[in-house]
Amino acid sequence: MNILLVEDETQLSDALKQILITNKCSVDAVFDGESGFEYGLTNIYDAIILDIMLPKMNGIEVLKNLRKNKINTPIIILTAKNSIEDKIVGLDSGADDYLEKPFSPDELLARLRAITRRNLDFVNKDIIYFSDINLNISTYELSCNNNSIILTLKEFEILRYFIQRPKAVVDKDDLIAKIWGFDSDVEYNNLEVYISFLRKKLSYIESNVKITTIRRVGYRLE
Repeated sequence: MNILLVEDETQLSDALKQILITNKCSVDAVFDGESGFEYGLTNIYDAIILDIMLPKMNGIEVLKNLRKNKINTPIIILTAKNSIEDKIVGLDSGADDYLEKPFSPDELLARLRAITRRNLDFVNKDIIYFSDINLNISTYELSCNNNSIILTLKEFEILRYFIQRPKAVVDKDDLIAKIWGFDSDVEYNNLEVYISFLRKKLSYIESNVKITTIRRVGYRLE
């Protein structure tokens, strides 16, 4: 399970990250609302754990903005704000669950399993589009007109990241961090191999879509 953790208390964040990793989750941890929103927009996560009281952008704003951008990733609000009014605002803003601090790690893990199960049928029906291609996020099938091909997991994650940023320049370091994680030892040449694979597959299905290299920066989907 790939988790985004948005929590500004660094000790709690570190403890939560270790709990999740021990339970075979991959975790990206960020410490403010703006970063949480930016990472959430990648749509590469199975679930998001989101605090409310965050610097730069509070958790409710993050939640509302993600939902406005059609990001349907399951989100658990994890917060010390425990009034009924707070819970109503959180759930009405688009949260899938609401858990108060202090909390049981076992309960958090159980709630994560529950919301990702509930979301599975919805997610598996989704197809995302760019120009003449469509990408099935359940089967990893990339199609153009009557041609199609199956992507590997990393190819799929990279292309989905591009599609969700149409025509934007994607920095290489940012792309590696989002797809492989902050602590990864993946180098530029590893990324370039996957970009080459994707270019060949786009050519194979006879798509007009190109991955253009922006010298000294990264790539752009055009």
